[in-house]
Amino acid sequence: MAAERAALRRAAAPAVSVQRGVRRGWVPGQGQMRRWAQAALGRRGAGCEIAVYVVGAVRSRKLNGRYRRRDHATNVLSFPAAALPAAPRPLGDLVICPAVLEREALQQGKSLRAHWAHLFVHGVLHLAGFDHERDADARRMEQREIRVLRALGIANPYRSR
Repeated sequence: MAAERAALRRAAAPAVSVQRGVRRGWVPGQGQMRRWAQAALGRRGAGCEIAVYVVGAVRSRKLNGRYRRRDHATNVLSFPAAALPAAPRPLGDLVICPAVLEREALQQGKSLRAHWAHLFVHGVLHLAGFDHERDADARRMEQREIRVLRALGIANPYRSR
């Protein structure tokens, strides 16, 4: 019975590949990212692939300017993939800047691991179709993030607002 549950959990976990374009800064392991993605997606993560690119502030700023027209480095950018019928199916790409995450965690009095988990889950939810453009959508996304993070043993990241 326990072996069946473990096999089901492994089957539901999306594949996560990580490429580092910068060596500075703490980056969680690939296994940790898989667990965070699985927690965010649940069974919807089965057969999905997520590519994670870890970049420096200069690259983050360039990408943020190009795709969001904002002239500053950002913590995470999400690029959903086109829906494909075949498995494994790419869910999309996340671009994460550890320098920004470290600065934000320090400013917000959060552990770096908790902030990484929050922004990783946030990005994965964007890949799954969540957004925060309208107030109702933002509430729905934040509630999902809070539930996922609670299940991972991480405090509500919005409570300090």
